[in-house]
Amino acid sequence: FTNIINALQSLDKVYSNSEMVRKILRCLPRSWMPKVTAIKEAKNLNILSLEDLLGSLMTHELSMQKKDDNEEKEKNKQKVVALKSSTFEDSDDGNDDDEEEL
Repeated sequence: FTNIINALQSLDKVYSNSEMVRKILRCLPRSWMPKVTAIKEAKNLNILSLEDLLGSLMTHELSMQKKDDNEEKEKNKQKVVALKSSTFEDSDDGNDDDEEEL
């Protein structure tokens, strides 16, 4: 983004800080919408610096990755216990003796 902005400046197209902040917030994916909404509500976008915005977004990204990693570790920790069943034939030795006596 900064490379594009710098190249545009060399072509005499200058964006204000506010315009750059708004452009970045607009291009974020749908999964980031709660964070975008929080930034728009909590901060004045006219005075929010680009560096502050990028720092906030990077911090959020790291916390999301950490949460995903923790969830994956929890899934791996869950033990699966399976019981193997087997069948045994009972010997009818006791029953044969009873039949012979009759």
